[in-house]
Amino acid sequence: MAAVTRELAAFTAGIRYETLPAEVQERTRFLVLDLVGNMLRGRHDTESTAPLLAAVRSLGLAAGSAAVFGDSARYTPAGAALVNGTTAHSLDFDDTHAAGTLHPGAPVIPAALAAAEMVGADGKTVLAAIVAGYEVTCRLALSLPGGDHYERGYHPTATCGAFGGAAAAARVFGLSTEQVESAFGIALSQAAGSLQFLNNGAWTKRFQVGWSALNGLTAACLAREGFRGAGEALEGRAGFLRAYAPNPKPERALQGLGSEWELMETAVKPYPSCRYGHANVDAALALRAELGLKAEEIESVTMGLPNKGMLLVGAPTQYKQNPQNIVDGQFSGPFVVACALARGHFGWDSYAWLQDPDLRTLMRKILPQEDAEVEADFPEYMSGKLTVKARGQTFVKKVNVPKGEPANFLTEQELRAKFHGLADAVLGADRAKQLADAVLNLDKASDVHGMLRLGAPMMAARLAGE
Repeated sequence: MAAVTRELAAFTAGIRYETLPAEVQERTRFLVLDLVGNMLRGRHDTESTAPLLAAVRSLGLAAGSAAVFGDSARYTPAGAALVNGTTAHSLDFDDTHAAGTLHPGAPVIPAALAAAEMVGADGKTVLAAIVAGYEVTCRLALSLPGGDHYERGYHPTATCGAFGGAAAAARVFGLSTEQVESAFGIALSQAAGSLQFLNNGAWTKRFQVGWSALNGLTAACLAREGFRGAGEALEGRAGFLRAYAPNPKPERALQGLGSEWELMETAVKPYPSCRYGHANVDAALALRAELGLKAEEIESVTMGLPNKGMLLVGAPTQYKQNPQNIVDGQFSGPFVVACALARGHFGWDSYAWLQDPDLRTLMRKILPQEDAEVEADFPEYMSGKLTVKARGQTFVKKVNVPKGEPANFLTEQELRAKFHGLADAVLGADRAKQLADAVLNLDKASDVHGMLRLGAPMMAARLAGE
């Protein structure tokens, strides 16, 4: 039996930023920038944030010295991990790992930053910890594998993310291999996350990811203090892999460990919705631009998807054609394609169009359908094929590698543009630029405090009596 727990723990304890390939170092900083933008805007623009913060205050997690992006208040480390992890996933604009069918950054980066504030870790240590967290999260998802895990109703971002968060926080704390093993054993008792949010657009999708960041931080803290976690937490008879999927492949978690980087297989999203719809959004934008297509000219649209994509953004058809809230919209293939075809744009602010009559009419004409050619591409490619009937003709556009995928990754300039599109509304353009610069130079920082301070909006001065 592969000693998965031991090997991943040793990898986590031993990882060093200086020994990482240059492309991994750069990509890690890019992924942090991408997530920081999500946390900033998620703190302000999502309807779930106010009740989340009220509960955090009630639980006594809002009285500390740890930072939450987009917030001038300070929280306990646990509160910061929970809130940052939740807001990171609230826009559904955070990074994705296609083969693992999850979002690794949201549970990992907040756990690493909260731990770093606790111990004053430098930037290189934090970045190395984040790499460890990504590798653990993604490799566990590949070992389940993620598709089987989904079919059991689990949300792998939250379940696998608890172990990734534990790895990241443990590395920041400088734990030994044995202590990291204990942290994994403790995270095992906390790994949870259900796909039932798809029933009604529940806010639990984002909350359970934030909770996994908190779970990871908690597991590492307990292990640091000598608390004993379950042995063989990952590969054991009642361990994570065997308990959470019917036919796991534990050895997959160790394949190429330390030489092949799953972090480099992580994509960033140019559109704030489920990744399975993005190739079709690219196709819709391309057809609209090429043909000068107008929404009223469109007779019907077939949205070709892989099987896993149909489960998330395509079925049941009538429900997906009639989204009623932001979460519905994030998982509605007809909505995201309708935005692209009718408006020539799809961004975070597009959810304000959810009830617009022209989009409602167009959504009813868009039929998601499993496509054999697209299914054959998956998971190597998250492709999509759009077939549009208009002007008495049929137009087909297939996109193999959507924008933001590892093979078609965003440039630094494009990443900065996405970041400013999210951050400027919260911080102002000048402060947002300072924050972006600080994130991209995190490897040169002696601690994370300066960067995190830039993530707080400047409080407007008020005159006495106002």
